This record gives sequence, structure tokens and C-alpha cells, in this order.
Amino acid sequence: MNFSKKIKTFLVPFFVLMSINTFAQNYQPNWESLDKRHTPQWYAQAKFGIFLHWGIYSVPAWATNSNADGFGSNYAEWYWQRLFAPNLKIHKEFVAFHDSVYGKNFHYPDFAQKFTCELFNPNQWAQLFKDAGAKYVVLTSKHHDGFCLWPSAQSWNWNSVDVVPHKDLAGMLTKAVKNAGLHMGFYYSLYEWFNPVYKKDVNKYVEERMLPQMKDLVSRYKPDVLWTDGEWEQTSKTWRSEEFLAWLYNESPSKETIAVNDRWGNDTKGKHGGFQTSEYGLGTISGNKAWEETRGIGQSFGYNRNENLNEYASSEELVYELISTVARGGNLLLNVGPAADGTIPVIMQQRLIDIGNWLKVNGEAIYETTAWKNAPAVTKETSLYFTKKGENIFAISTKWKKELVVKNIGKPKALTMLGYKGQINYRYKNSTLFITVPQLTPDIIPCQYAWTFKIEQ
Repeated sequence: MNFSKKIKTFLVPFFVLMSINTFAQNYQPNWESLDKRHTPQWYAQAKFGIFLHWGIYSVPAWATNSNADGFGSNYAEWYWQRLFAPNLKIHKEFVAFHDSVYGKNFHYPDFAQKFTCELFNPNQWAQLFKDAGAKYVVLTSKHHDGFCLWPSAQSWNWNSVDVVPHKDLAGMLTKAVKNAGLHMGFYYSLYEWFNPVYKKDVNKYVEERMLPQMKDLVSRYKPDVLWTDGEWEQTSKTWRSEEFLAWLYNESPSKETIAVNDRWGNDTKGKHGGFQTSEYGLGTISGNKAWEETRGIGQSFGYNRNENLNEYASSEELVYELISTVARGGNLLLNVGPAADGTIPVIMQQRLIDIGNWLKVNGEAIYETTAWKNAPAVTKETSLYFTKKGENIFAISTKWKKELVVKNIGKPKALTMLGYKGQINYRYKNSTLFITVPQLTPDIIPCQYAWTFKIEQ
């Protein structure tokens, strides 16, 4: 073969490969094309993330304990909207609290001067989240009140740099989180409750505010997650979501790593976009798409000073939530609501550290796993959960029993208990594994809450 033929032989498959790769990355601004993009592998492997609702609403930090209007009644981050929603049963409670504490002439935008963040230490936050075992962090860059935690040119004088605390909070946390080796992402609300431009001309709002803001956020900080919300008031066509996602996937600096959710219009949830979202267990997860459960440590996303201890999930309950979610193939995005001074309430820190201590022992059964196809369906009565990594099956028991029974499984090559060096005895018969749980004293038991048996196949 002469040199020219060798070159031709090499170049033909090379250019074919390049054209395939180029085509694969050239997403068109329509759902048929955009939905072909898979959620990045890092996200599917991460399993556990931290959500942060932090903003002007962290100053009053109050919501009713009542559930009078159903789901979301006790969301403190909705404080401003509740003051102007006379159709709600809880409206009078919010107004009464506000007028008695701040006065009738004190308006929500006035809270901006009290959002001081004087004790905010992004490195401490990042270390806490890492110690909790989280692999990614999602910060509310802008909630429905429109206040931005970065110097958005489209939100002049209504962002954390132009007004108190005069800090690029998003930028500071992004740097700290990435330095800690975690993935950084942002929540962004598509709509704004009381934005006059949005109220008068939605198209102008999308063109001049929303789209430029999202592109600025991505271009400036290069996040790995974009978690949109507030989609329900308009269709994805009105939000121009397809157009934006095509830019995000094809041109943005985050195009290779970005994971997005499914909240891009009132026609998209559970149908289009990236991973599906469920909130406090209220959501329909369907198909084979990646999905994520999100909830607060308490009953609110934004910090609610009005919550009592019994309204906070225990460390045990949160570990169970993580196990159940991962066993069903999902990620858990656990919300933390910092205070206006930049501190994270101690009770929330304690919960995170407890989860992290459990993951130090059992993380092998959580990270980079998938749901085991032979596992029985998860119900409220389930106490034995399963995950799979490679050829290994992990059985995670939330109850300390004398014997665990695993059906429809091959004979183990080896059987161990994570965090325990002693031998684990078992019987195997008719595709059923009978695990004898060892008798352990409190000083030997490897962890609290739940215990993992690694079944090597």
C-alpha cells in the first residue's frame, strides 16, 4: 500500500467518526432532539446532593405551621407571595405576623438591607457538605422574588452585590465547592411573582431578563447542574426553553457536564428535559430517565424559625430516605436553609454529619450504584433494600434481624458486612440466600441506622 492510500484509509474513518461525534453534539431547538441527550454520568453516579434555599426570605424566616392550604403551606421562601394572596387560608397568619413584627409600612424589599450574611464562610459550608458525603451542591441563584445572589446586570439594584451584603455569594460558594472537589449547580426560577415587566409582557421579560440571566449564570460560573423552577405559568415555547437548551448543550462552557431537570414549562414535567423531579415524595417518576427526590430537613426549604423539633426529620429518617431513593434508582437532593447571617442552623449541621458518618461506612453501597432488577418493589413496609454495582449486590437492612432473606439471587462468591471484619455466615438454597446477622455489641457495630451486606456474585 502506497503512502497516499494509507492516508486515505486513515482519514476516511477519522472524518466519519468526527462527523458522527459532531452530529451527536449538535442538538436542535426542539424536544425530539434535546431529549436524546443523556444526563451526564457523573450525576447518575453521585446519588446525594445538597440543595440550598438562601435569600431575602431568610430574613423573616417564617411560615405557618398550619397545612391549611395543603402542599407548600409551610414554605418560608414563599413569604412575600403569601402576604398578597388573600385567597389562601394562611394569608391572614402571614399578614398578622408581618405587621406585628415589622409593621404595616415595612415592605418585603426592605428585607434586603437585613440580608447581611456577615458570618458566611463558603469554605466551611463546602467542607460541611463534603463531610456529609454529598457529591454536588445546588444553590438558589434566584427564587420567585427575583433577588439574585450574583451581580446580574438584568437585576440591577436587586442582587447581592448592588445591595447588602455587597458580595457575589454565588461566586464565592462556587469557588469553595469546586475546590472541595464537589460539583456545583444552580437553581433558577423562570418566573418572578411581582416583576412588572413579567406581569405586562412575558415575551419581553424572557428576551431581556430571563434568557440573558441564565446565559450569564452559566457562562460566568460554569455549573454542572441547572435546576429550573417556576415553570408552571407558561409553556416551554413561551419560556423559549428549547432554544436555551440547544445553546446550553451545543455552545455553553458547561455543555459536556451540565445536568438539567424537567421543569421547563407547564408541558414538560416528567416528559421533557433532563432528570425528573419529585418534591417531598409528590411526583410521578416514569420511564428510564434519571430522577431526583428533593426535600428539606424540616418541612420548609427556606429557613423557618417557626418550626419545632418534631417537624425536623431525624438523622435516621434521612438516611432511610437516601437508601430508599437510591435503591429505586434515584438521587436525593437534601435541602439546607441557611440563616440570613450566613450560618447553617446547628440542627441541620448535625443531621448532615450523621448522614456523612453513615456514608463513610456504607458509601460503597450508594455511590455509582444502580437499582437491582430482581429486588422486590419498595413499599412503606420495606426494611431490606438493594443496590447493584458491577456484579456485586448490596443488601441494606434498616432493621436488625437475626436473619435476612434474599430471593432470586445467585450463590455468593463472598459475603461481607461493610465496616465489620468478622465472618458472615449464610445458607443458600433454591436461588435464595439466608444471611445470619452476627451478634454485635455496641462497641463493635459499624454504624447506626442501617447495615449493609455485600454479596459478591
